[in-house]
Amino acid sequence: MTTSDWELVIGIEVHVQLRTESKMFSPAPNAFGGEPNTRTDPYTLGLPGTLPVANRAAFGLAIRVGLAIDAELARYTTFDRKNYFYPDLPKGYQISQLDHPVVEHGKLPLASGKIIRINRAHLEEDAGKAMHEGGPHSVIDLNRAGIPLLEIVSEPDMRSSAEAVEYLTRLKLLLRYLEVSDCDMEKGSLRCDVNVSIRRSRTEPLGTRCEVKNLNSFKAVEKAIEFEFQRHQRCHAAGEPIVQATLLWDDDKEETRLMRTKEESADYRYFPDPDLPPHHVTETWIDDVRKTMPELPWMREARLAELPGITAYDAGVLIQDRSIADFFEAASVVAGDPKAVANWITGELFGLLREHGDDVRESGITVDGFGRLVALVKDGTVGAAGGKKVLAAMYGRPDADPRALIDELGLGQISDEGALREIVQRALDSNPKTVEDLKAGKKKAAGALVGWVMKETRGSANPGLVNKLIGELTR
Repeated sequence: MTTSDWELVIGIEVHVQLRTESKMFSPAPNAFGGEPNTRTDPYTLGLPGTLPVANRAAFGLAIRVGLAIDAELARYTTFDRKNYFYPDLPKGYQISQLDHPVVEHGKLPLASGKIIRINRAHLEEDAGKAMHEGGPHSVIDLNRAGIPLLEIVSEPDMRSSAEAVEYLTRLKLLLRYLEVSDCDMEKGSLRCDVNVSIRRSRTEPLGTRCEVKNLNSFKAVEKAIEFEFQRHQRCHAAGEPIVQATLLWDDDKEETRLMRTKEESADYRYFPDPDLPPHHVTETWIDDVRKTMPELPWMREARLAELPGITAYDAGVLIQDRSIADFFEAASVVAGDPKAVANWITGELFGLLREHGDDVRESGITVDGFGRLVALVKDGTVGAAGGKKVLAAMYGRPDADPRALIDELGLGQISDEGALREIVQRALDSNPKTVEDLKAGKKKAAGALVGWVMKETRGSANPGLVNKLIGELTR
């Protein structure tokens, strides 16, 4: 059978570290990094006599996600112990939610309009980190142990690796807009497990699935799915059964390898945590969270695309970072030209941010200063080249006045028609051959004349006005 004879079926579990001050069940700090085993406390270490207390802020962030994906929010929710032994799990169990998760039955739209159903999103605690650095020993860092996690479990609704990556991209964007997590995959703030199976047609039951664990980049997700799709087909062609298993992705060899045969929930011997009472989510609490919800990114994208001059592409770029979208909207009000602001953001501002490794909130460039600079370029006070120099000078200086910097740097643009007319006439008198070429229809000749004027004025002449005068004086 060929690839087209098989339907690929994909479901994804996403683990998101929540942006709280403390851990899920203890007051130990929730922060990335630090010396190993310094962000712990007696509960994190699993010492006898310690008791868990659920983090209210983590519940609030879970409710926030539930509202954003139009899900059902549990009014009654419980915690369960998931029992398994691993050196980075000091208590010998993980506290999770099996029977009564805080969020159920949500959905996430793709750009095509297709809806990916979300089965559930439940709260749990992260494990520590085991590091295998060669030699006979492994080392354990428990700084990560106990950090609040929200596990978001999709239904098996995706049918290609491209759809899976789009789902993850949009989910990550949503989570960052909601400010529930920084979703930094390099730091492990967002990790995903992919479940893959195949079947011959949509009318057949789902095939045996295999889970690829702890994928830490969308590129790895794409490659792992494609590898498993081909492997499953080869197994069917050879008459070999697909064994339900948990797999690891080897980035160097670009292949999966067996981690363990797949466990079911019974293997973890779940039971209600006797140290944690049921938790009740009230209507008042939900309403309080709803009042803080931002505009969802795809709704904002549609609204921005209706602004004068803003294309769907522009809107798609601007909404990728909530702080950039906020900056764009505010600066557009100051400048009075959304398209010009968008061009300056996606061109010059993005370049400066990449160069300095900052986000716009750390740049020191204010909305008012940026908007005024765009307006000054638009009205001809400073040219585009000069405007770039002014923007660079504004970096890290929140009190910078673009108008004052133009004068300070000597970048003011000559827009006096009388003064420029004299300079343009000198350009024509000094370049008779170029003038003949221009009159003969050679358009490049006009560029040469503009270049002469710009050199004469050290780049301060208004190029639009220079072109206009060349046209008038060569008729």
